[in-house]
Amino acid sequence: MSRVETTGSSRIEVITAAAVRLLAQHGMRGLTHRAVDTEAALPPGSTSYYARTRSRLLEMTMTRLVEREIGEQQTRLDTVDHADLDAVSEAAAEFLHGLIVADRVWTLARFEFALEATRSPELRELYDRSSDRIRTAARHIIVAAGSTEPDRHTDVLLAWCDGTLFYFTGGRGRDRTPERAQLAAGLRDVLRGLLHR
Repeated sequence: MSRVETTGSSRIEVITAAAVRLLAQHGMRGLTHRAVDTEAALPPGSTSYYARTRSRLLEMTMTRLVEREIGEQQTRLDTVDHADLDAVSEAAAEFLHGLIVADRVWTLARFEFALEATRSPELRELYDRSSDRIRTAARHIIVAAGSTEPDRHTDVLLAWCDGTLFYFTGGRGRDRTPERAQLAAGLRDVLRGLLHR
């Protein structure tokens, strides 16, 4: 008996999770329908059934990446008082720590998408559209925290978060695991500086 679920939604999750692993391990060149079938332990042709083209496979995978990231973000931040910068910083630090440690493969895959999008107009549109969902969620937090320049402040906050994620997954700090307290302190510094608090 196959270990893979047979329902469409479950099969798509298996396919996109395998695609993410391939992206993190081998980059865009390693992402093929056949490679996904093998990585996911699916019968040949399974990935092609759900994603006829490479573009569709990329779209499915990017969508799943963003949905997963936003879901994690909302789980940690939705119940926090956004006016309380300490609480927001702690919750956001837990989210970032998860992306660096437990979800490292997913974070590396997202960076692969970002780099490839600089060379592919089609992927650029998909990446930007998907990333807008993350930006909207971050902007909501900034507005609730009392920002008077939410667009600029959102850009700064996301740049700090993305820079931190890259530093600890693909940059100079890739062999180090930051403490949650370290991430929370950095987030507090950024938020207090932006909000003059």
